[in-house]
Amino acid sequence: MATARAATAGLCEGRGETCAAGFARALVDLAVAGGADRPALLNAAGIEAVDLEDPDRRIPFERYKALMRAAKALTGDEAFALHFGDAFDITELSIVGLMGQACDTVAEAFALLPRFTRLAIEVELEEAAEGQRCVLRNVDGQLWLVDMRKNPNDFPELSESSFARMRTSGRRLGGDSVWKEVHFTHAAPPYADEYARIFGVPVVFESRWNAVRLSGDEWMKVKAPLPSPYVFAILKERAEALLQALDAGATMRGKVEALLAPVLHQGGATLPATAAKLGLSRATLARRLRAEGANFATVLDGLRRRLAEEYLARRRLSVSETAYLLGFSEPAAFSRAYRRWTGRTPRSVRAAAAAARQ
Repeated sequence: MATARAATAGLCEGRGETCAAGFARALVDLAVAGGADRPALLNAAGIEAVDLEDPDRRIPFERYKALMRAAKALTGDEAFALHFGDAFDITELSIVGLMGQACDTVAEAFALLPRFTRLAIEVELEEAAEGQRCVLRNVDGQLWLVDMRKNPNDFPELSESSFARMRTSGRRLGGDSVWKEVHFTHAAPPYADEYARIFGVPVVFESRWNAVRLSGDEWMKVKAPLPSPYVFAILKERAEALLQALDAGATMRGKVEALLAPVLHQGGATLPATAAKLGLSRATLARRLRAEGANFATVLDGLRRRLAEEYLARRRLSVSETAYLLGFSEPAAFSRAYRRWTGRTPRSVRAAAAAARQ
């Protein structure tokens, strides 16, 4: 039987600050290895295990922050964010890292960031960032890589883990001598010695920016270890689809669909339950959907129809499996609904798809 994981593929929990579930899953694994209790960790962050099954699923950033802080508390490791960044390469956490690895040079990989970096972590940026979280600045003849995140001191752990991961990835590419110093806007923590150990260059706290001073632009010519135009094309197609799903979450309809998809098979696709998850009253959710020309019933119906077509034709699931994933009480009820949507039977669609493949 297909699992509920299929119902969450490509869908996000709505716009705003979010991160890919791959980051949260790796964070949990590292914390558990460090002695944290997995259920306690997830409970502290309000995250369910199923939320982490698909690495491309979106996790609200506030929950990711809560997860990081719970990991620090449950492991007793105040420098946990630094150790998390040092432990995992970006290729293990996000499709963005895999795309960069398939590029020919660091320069080509860096060129991906303006469009795709929010697939990894989407946070509010300074106005001067113009949509780019990491930018290059030439100041007085010195080259700086600057993190343009807004209000970074509200969650300095992201600065710690991001820069530690950059350092580890740079060493893997043979760019150990490229970094000259690293700056942070937050004050020096009690574990400042860990910064010195991980970065291996002078560290400046309470700086005007979160930035890395680089030796020059020669590092942009460094070759990626596994360049592959073919792999890159496949990953880019997937990334574009993920961006489209992420942008859909900007609407209330998109947010509702993202919450409904993983619970259809559980029978939890109700207006009261969805409103509660969004922190809204039933009346407010209904009003916001009406403003977009929709209502809860039509959103649920449309989501089921779209997923049904994908499951039957593309994923080759059986009628029974599809009915289960969409929350129908029995295959016959699903078949009636599908005929109402399309004028065809589910079995005829599966048969046509199989014939086309042959």
